[in-house]
Amino acid sequence: MKRAVLAALFALACFAANSVLCRMALRVSHIDPASFTTVRLAAGAATLALIVRVRGGRGTPRGSWRAALTLIVYALPFSFAYVALTAGTGALLLFGAVQVVMLAAGFVAGERIDRWLIAGWLLAVAGLVLLLLPGVAAPPIREALLMLLAGIAWGAYSLQGRGSRDALGENAGNFVRALPAALVFSAFKFAQRHADTQGFALAALSGAVASGLGYAAWYTALPRLGAIAAANAQLAVPVIAALAGVVLFAEPISARLALASLLVLGGTALAVRRGLVLRGPR
Repeated sequence: MKRAVLAALFALACFAANSVLCRMALRVSHIDPASFTTVRLAAGAATLALIVRVRGGRGTPRGSWRAALTLIVYALPFSFAYVALTAGTGALLLFGAVQVVMLAAGFVAGERIDRWLIAGWLLAVAGLVLLLLPGVAAPPIREALLMLLAGIAWGAYSLQGRGSRDALGENAGNFVRALPAALVFSAFKFAQRHADTQGFALAALSGAVASGLGYAAWYTALPRLGAIAAANAQLAVPVIAALAGVVLFAEPISARLALASLLVLGGTALAVRRGLVLRGPR
């Protein structure tokens, strides 16, 4: 169990690092968003494929074109959003949208609900709405909407992989399949293409370590963690990203962001925990 906890902590740090690395690369334009996405996916595909091979996988990495499409719909808006969003705001919008999508999918699938679960879901939605309301402290609306799109896509990607029997192999295959779309988009944005050594390195770290090794650690930890721990653990990611943004970039934590974080994280925790109680032990 101790090994699983350590693996989960490493994975959560990697998820937060994706926000921090992307923000670090794009806030002073070390690399353009399309190139960042392409390098990230390429590095992630190579790392995951290597891990699959080391663990005894044979042949071409698995995956599906449907999941790969969802992955690229997540990855591109994620990068373009971080041109203007702070690390904490971006992570909150991303994981807030992810949790709202996954909880809503449970409702549609007919899972048991009660007033506390609905209240938690509504609190999370209210937090996202509060963050997007016009005002001095509101994030740029275009980038905020792009991050919400990324979160919706990542939630859908996660839902598609719930029944996976070979999560690492399928993730590797999805990364490989998503890469051509990133290359085509980069070619379309060729006139805006630029990258220095630091930008390329940050994108490669995001793909190889924060995505590749992070996913490997997460899927190693999941079978050994309880359902409540696994579901609630992701809620720590926006907090980690916000603290990293304060330390590394001197990004402010506004009253609006603090209140929105409380609503999103608290509401999601309530809904997830209550939903697990209603489903009962497995």
